[in-house]
Amino acid sequence: MGLISSYRMRWRRRYWRARAFRRRRQLSVVHDRTRDIRPGAILAFSTVRNERIRLPFFLDYYRKMGVEQFLIVDNGSDDGTRQYLSDQPDVSVWTTTASYAKSAYGVDWLNWLMRLHAHRHWCLTVDIDEFLVYPFCDTRPLRALTDWLDASSIRSFGSMLLDMYPKGPLYAQPYREGQNPFDIAAWFDSGNYMIQKNSTYGNLWIQGGVRARKFFAGSPRKAPALNKVPLVKWRKEFVYISSTHALLPRGLNLTYDASGGEKTTGVLLHAKFLSLFVDRAAEEAKRSEHYRASDEYKVYADGIDADADLWCKWSERYINWRQLEILGLISKGNWA
Repeated sequence: MGLISSYRMRWRRRYWRARAFRRRRQLSVVHDRTRDIRPGAILAFSTVRNERIRLPFFLDYYRKMGVEQFLIVDNGSDDGTRQYLSDQPDVSVWTTTASYAKSAYGVDWLNWLMRLHAHRHWCLTVDIDEFLVYPFCDTRPLRALTDWLDASSIRSFGSMLLDMYPKGPLYAQPYREGQNPFDIAAWFDSGNYMIQKNSTYGNLWIQGGVRARKFFAGSPRKAPALNKVPLVKWRKEFVYISSTHALLPRGLNLTYDASGGEKTTGVLLHAKFLSLFVDRAAEEAKRSEHYRASDEYKVYADGIDADADLWCKWSERYINWRQLEILGLISKGNWA
């Protein structure tokens, strides 16, 4: 990167830090347990809205993985989400009714909380329907991965978002509170992915999967981005700038080997397409609080109903991380 480009990136990072500072006043504390954060603890950050039914499995999944504290922003829930979270002994909760879209889809709020509480911690930033899978996750806790990343002087860990879905109509298998969503949404597309490099931020831009196949078949370049950098050894000067798709400084986006080798990577199993999604898609299409005035959700709302079946004859049933490695969707890299 040249001097001019480097200068621009520094100012861009300052801009995002200033955004977070301005929007800090939109957050009101519900229950603050951040004094319980011990040095070196692995933290998880998320923004939620009306996700009460999903929370028990989400928290249990990441607690078992090794997350010690959760810092969550509730964006105006009215289904008991806020109360449920405030009752959890390892969760700190903030609330806001401010616009999700005007906060850069929650990025400003989380950037502020991470600046305050995440310095020198490994931080996992995920949505409530995203579940990290990494090499050896069935036998090694998240701490083993972060210790290896530290020993290898690696500051960020990349993961592709892998959309999961059921076989048969979405409403045929209602989701129950506390249930493993992948008992229902057990299938995924193993191919049809497009990858290109973002010249500005250096990250890989990935599109494809079931959403490109089912909802954006006529314009696959408009399909949602599937590249994520969810796990970062945070410093207070870092910022996310586009969900967890990209960060600054831009070196954090280099979660791949530019020389043609392989770095260790994971996936985020995405439990979006459950029975809950049909009504959620219609609601979010009307609220226009998501990216590009919720154009993506308008496509979903027009293309999905209770009888929708996302499965096709090329769908793969999920088994474990080793299957994903064989398919080339994750890599052990040189982590043995």
